[in-house]
Amino acid sequence: MLKVGELATRAGLTVRTLHHYDSLGLLRPSARSDAGYRLYNLDDVARLQQIQALRAFGMGLGDIGAYLDSPAGSPLAIVERQLTALERQIREAAHMRDQLRTLRSRLASGEQPDLSTWLTTLEHMTMYEHYFSQEELARLPLYQNREAQLEWQELVRTAQTLKDSGTDPASPEATTFAERWLRCVERDSGGDPDFVLRLTTMAAQDAAGEQEMRMSPELLDYMRRAMAELRFGVYGRYLSQETIERMRRHELAHSDEWIVLAKEIRGCMAIDPEAQSEQAKGLARRWFGLFTDMVGDDPEVVAQFRKASASEPLLRIGTGIGDDVIAFLRRAMQNMHAA
Repeated sequence: MLKVGELATRAGLTVRTLHHYDSLGLLRPSARSDAGYRLYNLDDVARLQQIQALRAFGMGLGDIGAYLDSPAGSPLAIVERQLTALERQIREAAHMRDQLRTLRSRLASGEQPDLSTWLTTLEHMTMYEHYFSQEELARLPLYQNREAQLEWQELVRTAQTLKDSGTDPASPEATTFAERWLRCVERDSGGDPDFVLRLTTMAAQDAAGEQEMRMSPELLDYMRRAMAELRFGVYGRYLSQETIERMRRHELAHSDEWIVLAKEIRGCMAIDPEAQSEQAKGLARRWFGLFTDMVGDDPEVVAQFRKASASEPLLRIGTGIGDDVIAFLRRAMQNMHAA
């Protein structure tokens, strides 16, 4: 048995943290001494290890208790997840070592890149590596392909010209260009919805991403509207004009919410693939709330919307939303109804 102070020291935590876990019912000591001190046994220490592992994965304290009590929260599953994360970090460190060895060899041979080259390379690496692991960067076509990067510079210049000339985002010229834009997104993300989402977030929220892609918030907003109008044109083959106008109003009010929500869902999927936590259920409620605001709750309209989404690949490009996200949300809803 360990007293609370002993466990705190061995675990690298504070006594206050352990008291807080106790007050939440997350980690209750199995016994108390005659003097009333908290005493922790082997099972308690094992549970603490699992709690700290889940915190490292980004799960909130409010969800950890329910997760640990679910089948997905077994000690074996958590340790396996930790090992996977550690192995990824090892691969990333090995990749960085190889990069440094290459740089050392070039410097040792007398090569002296100029200052702008050093700074450009550093900014480029820092920006992408904030959003992608080294292993993922090795699979990200845009990061590896200089020709694709140059093409994106040309795409951004064309988008800026359309915006500056006052071209309506709903015009055929803008929506045709938006389709080309989306096709390049699909190509240069390797078709990975998660990569698409992170590239979008990088361009929208990161100052370095703005600098690299030369996209101001105003230009990004223009392209979002052009891509939305492109999609509305496709949905118009399946839905009434009244529904399309409803979707257009929703897009103006909630486009950023969809991006943030999709990012949160993918984060939750990584730690709770079976969608059993309260966090997963809450995300599903937010998702379907936004969906209802967008298209309403008429079963026929919903069915036509889903038919369009399933039949038209263009509607899924650039959203960061794949079949895996939809399946996760449905599992969350099923778990919610089964509770």
